[in-house]
Amino acid sequence: MFTWIKKALRNLIILAVFFLLFIGYFKFRDFLLLRQVIHNLKAESRIAEVLVTDSSLDEYTRKYTTTIKFLEYDVKGRPMKPRFFTFKGNLIQFQTLVARFDDKYVEQGHRLKGKSVYLFLEAFVLDGARTQEFTITPVDEIPEGYRVGDPPNALEREIWRHFWKVALEPAAREKIGLKNAQIEAPGSVFVPGTIYTLIIEHHGGIRIDTRPIPEILKS
Repeated sequence: MFTWIKKALRNLIILAVFFLLFIGYFKFRDFLLLRQVIHNLKAESRIAEVLVTDSSLDEYTRKYTTTIKFLEYDVKGRPMKPRFFTFKGNLIQFQTLVARFDDKYVEQGHRLKGKSVYLFLEAFVLDGARTQEFTITPVDEIPEGYRVGDPPNALEREIWRHFWKVALEPAAREKIGLKNAQIEAPGSVFVPGTIYTLIIEHHGGIRIDTRPIPEILKS
């Protein structure tokens, strides 16, 4: 009789252990999922860097002439061909189109919709009638940083034609899960000796971080 009781207790203990392991597995899985959701919501990507290559002050007008080197990164983080822009002034802004997908896609880390889509449209300095603008990505064209084919094929052109239509028409956004698409214009006073890094947050917009140029890169 005692042998039977011992066996029953042992089986009961084994079942209890398996039950706890079973519950623990799902708790741990939920913990990992929650951690991934938080990671996705906080994730960010470097999308461009800017450096002042020349700056001079007009003693008469007290205005700066500023030349910047604009280095954009494609969606795989690879540097693209740098561009140089010269402005009368040093308060420079970048007009961008930022399309945010629904939060559920960001939380899930969706392969296609888990990050905001960003497009640099132009660099500019506001100065009334003397406002200066340089085009970076023409509207209705395939952005260089997202280009797959070289040259792009008919399908790729059609995809981007549809994107521009959806991004600029609010009524069409819900069909593809876009939360919103809006124009942003992050900017800063650009001075020599500083690297300006434009960063996009996957659940939000674009910000500009700064850091000094390393001594080894200074002339």
